[in-house]
Amino acid sequence: MDTQIHILIGLSRISTALRSHAWREAMPRGLTPTQVEILGALRAHASPLRAGQLADRLAITPQTVTDALTALERKGLVRRDRSPDDGRALAVRLTEAGREVAEETAAWPDALAAAVDALSEEERKILLRSVVKVILSLQEQGRIAPSRMCVTCRFFRPNRHADPDRPHHCALVDAPFGDAGLRVDCAEHEAAGTEALERIRELYAAGSGTRD
Repeated sequence: MDTQIHILIGLSRISTALRSHAWREAMPRGLTPTQVEILGALRAHASPLRAGQLADRLAITPQTVTDALTALERKGLVRRDRSPDDGRALAVRLTEAGREVAEETAAWPDALAAAVDALSEEERKILLRSVVKVILSLQEQGRIAPSRMCVTCRFFRPNRHADPDRPHHCALVDAPFGDAGLRVDCAEHEAAGTEALERIRELYAAGSGTRD
């Protein structure tokens, strides 16, 4: 088998391990993995989210979100109020009990964290850059919902600096950083326009992928 097949098999096995962990975390609490994902998405976002936004973020159907929210509301883990940016719509927020459950289920499996920790710093940098590229490609194919990544943000300036350790620049905080600082979920993310995004992708792809 060629390298591509080995990578796909490896990713599939990691995905299986994560699904198994999700069920182990959810079942003792009387939840489903989807319900846990929704709690996690609400925890990660600074403001309430509408059901449609949750569906887009988690790449699941609106009906699945509606059913999950009904169950979570019945358990007292979420509540639906008028959206702060649109009084005609309802937005979902965590209750105090919901936030506690979201915190408890947010940790990554210890085995996966240990496996990543066992990589060298250079290996982690290369892996992170590769993961970002895979996510970006899946987003462009419409396979997954857009993530709030550096490489799709209007503040990202790839390969702007001559310093090989910190070639990129974040215009929001006006500071250089390297591949190890790339984010795949940033609260300050603002999506770049189509033309700007194409330029970002072009410049980012020009990098060597071996920088800090």
